[in-house]
Amino acid sequence: MADFDKNKFQSKNQEYATPIELFKVLNDEFAFTIDLCADENNKKVDKYYSEEENSLIQDWKGVCWMNPPYKDMKNWIIKAYEESVKHNSIIVCLIPARTNTRWWHEYCMKGEIRFIKGRPKFGGCIHGLPQPLAIVIFGSDYKNNYRNVVF
Repeated sequence: MADFDKNKFQSKNQEYATPIELFKVLNDEFAFTIDLCADENNKKVDKYYSEEENSLIQDWKGVCWMNPPYKDMKNWIIKAYEESVKHNSIIVCLIPARTNTRWWHEYCMKGEIRFIKGRPKFGGCIHGLPQPLAIVIFGSDYKNNYRNVVF
């Protein structure tokens, strides 16, 4: 359930599962080795970091899938960019397209951005999210690219 609090759209639930159709298309392209923000019930690959393991303090190596909790997006994006540089990893992020934020311009714009057309429905939701979404990809081969995609 979402509400407006202090002029900001927030979701009380931060654990909605990635839309499977969207994930399948991306996994076919990237062959993910780890899910950075998951639990036993919503993991998309065998190896994953749970909330208890705190992905933000782990090393991210390999080809990483990230559908982070939206409540602390800035820290997740900074970590994704820095880990892609530090470990030469590929980090694929499903995030809200918050193009009005500093972190979007300072970090997301360094990667490849794929704007999602439509409103994918997350697991456990009746409707798609009422905000624009994007796939942001960090990695040495994914820089300063922009395009629209439909899932």
